[in-house]
Amino acid sequence: MIPSTVIKNLTMRALPFSNAVSKDLPLGQLLRLSLFQISVGMAAVMLLGTLNRVMIVELGVAATIVAIMIAIPVLVAPFRVLLGFRSDNYRSAIGWKRIPYLWFGSLWQFGGLAIMPMGLLVLSGDQAVGPGWAGEVGAALAFLLTGLGMHMTQTAGLALAADRATEETRPQVVALLYVMFLIGMAVSALIVGALLQNFSALRLVQVVQGTAVLTIVLNVIALWKQERINPMTKAERTAPRPIFRNAWNDLVSGGDAGRLLVVVFLGTIAFNMQDVLLEPYGGEILGLSVSSTTLLTAVWASGALVGFGMAAKWLRDAVDSYRTAARGILIGLVAFCAVIFAAPLNSTMIFFLGAFGIGTGSGLFAIATLTAAMTLENTGSAGKGLALGAWGAAQATAAGVSIFAGGAIRDTVSLAATSGVLGPGLNNASTGYSVVYHIELGFLFVTLIALGPLVKARSIQDPKGGQLVLTEFPT
Repeated sequence: MIPSTVIKNLTMRALPFSNAVSKDLPLGQLLRLSLFQISVGMAAVMLLGTLNRVMIVELGVAATIVAIMIAIPVLVAPFRVLLGFRSDNYRSAIGWKRIPYLWFGSLWQFGGLAIMPMGLLVLSGDQAVGPGWAGEVGAALAFLLTGLGMHMTQTAGLALAADRATEETRPQVVALLYVMFLIGMAVSALIVGALLQNFSALRLVQVVQGTAVLTIVLNVIALWKQERINPMTKAERTAPRPIFRNAWNDLVSGGDAGRLLVVVFLGTIAFNMQDVLLEPYGGEILGLSVSSTTLLTAVWASGALVGFGMAAKWLRDAVDSYRTAARGILIGLVAFCAVIFAAPLNSTMIFFLGAFGIGTGSGLFAIATLTAAMTLENTGSAGKGLALGAWGAAQATAAGVSIFAGGAIRDTVSLAATSGVLGPGLNNASTGYSVVYHIELGFLFVTLIALGPLVKARSIQDPKGGQLVLTEFPT
């Protein structure tokens, strides 16, 4: 008969993220808490994917107006720093800090999605009464509320997860939250795409407002009983609040924080500049069919999931988070080289391997840097919310800037190359893509240089098998 301990160990290893649970954060509460990432993933798909296409194709909105609307959530991303700081220092009679920000973030996200279809319909010209600028203002307000709600919900949710996770389980918790974010994006993209296949104004209202209702339902389930009631005294509630400027100075002067934010910004630019170019590259340069290029998203996502798993394992095994981020960058270097060489070699297999590698490298990098932000030390009056808000602001801002820059550079260089300005040797449709990928390689090297001082030799291996920590040596 198999011992019960063996069965228990096998079960714990077989269940995904079973080692992310702890006494203070059991599996049921962890899975419920992760639902906020699904709602954020749904909103991200609506803002950056589905509605982008609907506004241009079905509603006939000018591409410039669409680009401005899509940029609004990116422009409010830097406010994540302030939102995180406020959640660190929020004072209430019952002692909650994160739950109020999760709740109001959910309300703003819900409100933005609720008014969005009406604003888009008016923006497209379907307007009977009112001023001519009503469509632009309504749509901009909807994107602003949704974007701000997403950032507030995600920042407070990640900070709450960091508060409740232990030092040992934090890497697995981070990986689980990222997986749920990907699941939210993938599932909602399939469902929303299918529902909007037979497009009509009524169907648009139903789908977007249905997403709003589902958002509030998921987030209420996620935040329910996730933070303990810890009543504050009147003196604690009326004490002077920390000043944001002082807390920010404490954070960036605390050692690793300032350089970590630079690393996150540079690395995100390096990995995300190709976001809007990978599928067109496969179709235009390698001649792949629409169905084949659609698989690229699944391949990239599979690579990201592998990266999440690798990061969770290495961080659980006490591998330094900065070394883990460096490994992700090195994988990205090889992956981008594969994508570049896929065109001259006319190899679909190398191209798909490169896409998989980009997902793996970016997943490793994201999990490692987020874990580093969660475990920053010597931050003075700066709490986890401020650190995670700074990480999210750097990551989201860099992603928006890099995606725009990647498309603009590709269009500019391709136009110059195909018109003969760059000479006969570069008169090729792949030149614009290649330049972007080479720029990303350069950013990866720059990120490695910025990361170098953070990769500290914290311990050396004892020849007898033990571990000698440098800080324990006599001075």
